Amino acid sequence: MPSPIGLEALRAGFPGLQFDSPSDGVLELVIANEGRQNSATEGTHRDLANVWRALDADPEFRAVLVRGAGDHFSSGGDFALIERMIADEATLLRVWREASDLVYNLVDCSKPVVSAIRGTAVGAGLAVALLADVSVAGRNAKILDGHTRLGVAAGDHAAMIWPLLCGLAKARYYLLTNEPLSGEEAERIGLVSLCVDDADVRDRALAVATKLAAGSGSAIAFTKRALGNWLRLAGPSFDASLALEFLGFRLADAKEGLDAVRGRRAPKFTR
Repeated sequence: MPSPIGLEALRAGFPGLQFDSPSDGVLELVIANEGRQNSATEGTHRDLANVWRALDADPEFRAVLVRGAGDHFSSGGDFALIERMIADEATLLRVWREASDLVYNLVDCSKPVVSAIRGTAVGAGLAVALLADVSVAGRNAKILDGHTRLGVAAGDHAAMIWPLLCGLAKARYYLLTNEPLSGEEAERIGLVSLCVDDADVRDRALAVATKLAAGSGSAIAFTKRALGNWLRLAGPSFDASLALEFLGFRLADAKEGLDAVRGRRAPKFTR
């Protein structure tokens, strides 16, 4: 059996994330960049792509609870990261590989993952939140894919899992129009597993993770593996969406979209 990695090794190996163990067998993974609504810096994005393999191999933890620090889950990619992706081909290619690894490594992780969604959940952060095996959202959470607002295709995760969770009609509406959803509406259409009062999100998610950690590890892992085949079947759609998203970062609309978001104004797209 592999040796436990331990919290200190995880903290050293993945400095863009925070870790704790709030109950027996449960690892709490925290996306922490509170001054920026937990936006994903280059380091955070890299760590979110790679951490799932390490957790999959660690026998100490039997379930994972993932949340954002403070009042938000994650506002997605940091503006500085997006700017570098637009300007630098090497950065664009590296982040494209990381974005693919984030999704497939999370899907392939044998440990059950529970997300606690409070406040804003956008972009790469939303990918983690919705790809979790169980998602617990606050009633007033703001769930937004965010890509078309930025002038690029809805890649990251959406083409893989939104149609499965809430149906193609709702997926088309929210991904094309970029309308936000509350946690309450997300539960109503099946996009998240559970909706609770905002103050109860972390406690409810921890209760679910604790229950999963106390269950049969093999039975839960095997069930997750079988259910994950629905997502693997959608792999070609995801791969295409991700490639089209990153193609979009080479077009003028992406720069205009980033400038508009930064300036808090409506974009003037040309394509």
